[in-house]
Amino acid sequence: MIKVSRRHFIQGAGLAVVGAVAGAGVARSSIFPLPPSAAAASTPTPSASASASAGTTGIADRTFTSTKLTAPHVSVWTDASTAAGLLFTGPMGHGTNGLIMDNTGAPVWMEPTGAGVTDLRVQTYRGQPVLTYWSGKGIGGHGEGIGVIKDTAYRTVAQLSAGAGLKADLHEFTLTQAGTALMTSYPTVKADLSSVGGPASGYMYDCHVQEVDIPTGALLFDWTASAHIPLSESFVKPSDDAAANGTTSDKAFDPFHINSVDRRPDGYLVSARHTHTAYLVGQGGDIVWRLGGSRSDFTIPADAAFAWQHDVRQRSGGVVSMFDNHYKDGTTGTSRGLLLNVDEAARTVTLKLALERGGHRGNAMGNVQFLDNGHYVVGWGSDPAATEFAADGTAVSEATGIGGGCYRAYRHAWSATPTTPPDVAVVQGNGSTMQAFASWNGATEVASWRFLAGNDAEALAEAAVVKKRGFETTAAVAAAGHVAVQALDAKGNVLATSAVIAA
Repeated sequence: MIKVSRRHFIQGAGLAVVGAVAGAGVARSSIFPLPPSAAAASTPTPSASASASAGTTGIADRTFTSTKLTAPHVSVWTDASTAAGLLFTGPMGHGTNGLIMDNTGAPVWMEPTGAGVTDLRVQTYRGQPVLTYWSGKGIGGHGEGIGVIKDTAYRTVAQLSAGAGLKADLHEFTLTQAGTALMTSYPTVKADLSSVGGPASGYMYDCHVQEVDIPTGALLFDWTASAHIPLSESFVKPSDDAAANGTTSDKAFDPFHINSVDRRPDGYLVSARHTHTAYLVGQGGDIVWRLGGSRSDFTIPADAAFAWQHDVRQRSGGVVSMFDNHYKDGTTGTSRGLLLNVDEAARTVTLKLALERGGHRGNAMGNVQFLDNGHYVVGWGSDPAATEFAADGTAVSEATGIGGGCYRAYRHAWSATPTTPPDVAVVQGNGSTMQAFASWNGATEVASWRFLAGNDAEALAEAAVVKKRGFETTAAVAAAGHVAVQALDAKGNVLATSAVIAA
């Protein structure tokens, strides 16, 4: 017999605090509640099924028996050269806005609170891998919320607001080696918009670029777009959209739409979608140069031209990468991941590589990730897909059906063991058998499940051991009064045990 407490508890190793990370951050804001039997080993069976209800995309969600969490049905294909790791996404239009998946599209972790999530990825903080994302509410193309950092047990390390009393925008939450975070914010301000055809006493979003110290929340750098970029550089006008014409504060004009910030030794590389420009902003705040747009300091050939871009990053060897949306409205245009050779001395640009795939077109959002093996991941933004490309631009993996779109998509190595216990559920069968279900949201090291059953809740016996398959695994076991499950690693060690439930 195996004695199992009726309370939730965790067994085994793997739950140690992550170095100096745990508890190191400062909570600046919060927007979400913060003897074995003779039974033979069974063949595992995945148990996810389509829900009767659909998300805002009209596509039925994937549901489970052991948990109320849901996720979109994502299709993934891979080949032998696909990089190792898991897929990190933020599907829109579904109950789960933060989703880690394996290469079959099966969920590994679903953000459990239902909070709005973008830019879910793995970064490094104080020498340790951490899970980071922006969490908050979307407001007309931007957001108001906080940056969140969690350790490999999904414990909150830090929640970071923007500085100067501003709300953190959804577009950027990048950690630096100096223990700081790069963030954006979109405060509404009064402005004279008459030079671009708007009201003289109007309203606009004035984008801020900030660098914030993570442990203390101290504001180290605060740059305001309106102080350095004239409205005339914008490719949008107040007259383009009656809902954003600048006449009232709730119809604020968005002339800049800053959507990424990257740190360089000499300053900050800032992307402004609505000016079609990447700006190098010096340490003192002055614009050193403009790449693209109506006032580009660089000569850009037609094959390297970009528009409405996202995720501009400085890479080694003078390469700048970005997601070139290339269009904003209508049905024409092709999006691509774009790698440019940028010669800052000669002020010239040449195309290094264009990553295109099967007509994918994202008129909003999107990103390009560089992998350690030389591959690239392109998230197609409003086109709900992500493609992995080999170094020569050949597609080697693709995920489709990522909700109603995904701000950014990544592939990362990630090893995590939650502090929460596994979940278990039972569906009664024909009287002599019942179907038991096991899952553990966020756990990456589970190799198999031990199902325990018995009429004495304090002395359950092993009913089945099955190989883990997908997010939720099920096994047919003999009918009993109580059930629990144990998560086992590849060596058969118990990682955690669920609560005991009445069958």
